[in-house]
Amino acid sequence: MDLLSTLPGSMMEGFFPEGWDLAKIDACVDDDPSSLTTRQKWWHKNFEPIPCESLADFDTFMGHEIALTIRRAAEAGEQLAMILPVGPMGMYRWAVYFLKEWNVSCSHVHGFNMDEWSDDKGNTLPSSNTGSFQYAMEQAFYGPLGKLTVPKRQRNYATKRNLPTYEQKIGELRAGGAKLTVIFGIGRVCHIAFWEPHFAAEFESEAEWKKQTHRLGAILHPLTVEQNAITSFRSRTTLVPARANTIGPGLFLEADHIIGGADGTLGRGMMWQGLSLWMTFRHNPTPWIPSTYMPTQPGRLFFLNELAGPLVAECN
Repeated sequence: MDLLSTLPGSMMEGFFPEGWDLAKIDACVDDDPSSLTTRQKWWHKNFEPIPCESLADFDTFMGHEIALTIRRAAEAGEQLAMILPVGPMGMYRWAVYFLKEWNVSCSHVHGFNMDEWSDDKGNTLPSSNTGSFQYAMEQAFYGPLGKLTVPKRQRNYATKRNLPTYEQKIGELRAGGAKLTVIFGIGRVCHIAFWEPHFAAEFESEAEWKKQTHRLGAILHPLTVEQNAITSFRSRTTLVPARANTIGPGLFLEADHIIGGADGTLGRGMMWQGLSLWMTFRHNPTPWIPSTYMPTQPGRLFFLNELAGPLVAECN
C-alpha cells in the first residue's frame, strides 16, 4: 500500500504535474545510497557530484567553489556573469570569507538574481522586506564583502522592469568574453529558479521550452509554496506569495559552469529534498522535471550525503 495504489479518487489525484510518471519517478530511487552518483549517459563529461558529510562541509565546499570561480576570472582578466539563488544560502558566508582572505575584488562580477516573489503582474516585494531575495542577497553576500563587493550597478534583481533585460545584458557580457556561471538549488518539484514543471504543458516542443528566458508573475506549484513555508517562512504558509518572477531555461541551461547545491535536510531523519535529488540525477532530461537538465552541463553539484538515503519510512 502506497501513494500509487491509493491515488485514484483521493485529493492527491491531479495534484502532481501532468507529465510526471510517478512509477518512473519512484524507480529513480535505489536502495543503495552509494549508487546515487553512478554516472548516467546524459551527464556532461565534466559534471561532478560532490557528496558532503555535514552541513558545515556543504556550506564551506560550495562557498569555496563560488569564491574560486570569482578568483579565477579575476586572475584571467575576465568579466564574470553569475546567476545567483536565494536557497541554498549558507555558502555565501564562506564565499565572503575566502574572497576576503585572498583579498579578491568582485569588481569584475555581474550578479543576476534568478528569481523574486511577485504578484500576478510581476510587481515584487520591496527590498526592505526580510522575505525578499534582494534583501537576502544584500545581507548575505554583497554587504559582508565590504570594499571587495560587486558594484551596485552590476547587481541585477528579478524585478518587473529588470528581469526582461537579463538576456541582453548577459549576451553582451559573453560577447565581450565573459563566462556565465549558474549557481542553483533544486526545488521540491525539481524546479530551477522558480521555473516550475507544469510550464512544460504550454510548449509544443522541448526546443521551444528551452528558448524561454524568463517569466513575470509565474504561478507556483503548491509544493513550492509549502517548501518555502518550511524553509524560509517558519511554517507560516500565509506569508508565502503564490507567484514569482523567474529566469527560464533559456538562461539557466546556457552556463559555462554550474555550481549546484542540495542541503534539504531538517534533522531527526526528516528531509524534503531526497527524492528531488534522486530525480535530478537519475531521471532522463525532460521539461516536466527541469532540474534533470543540470547534470547535462559542466560543473559541480554539492549535496548532503543524508539526502541519498536510504529513502525508507521512519516515523517521526
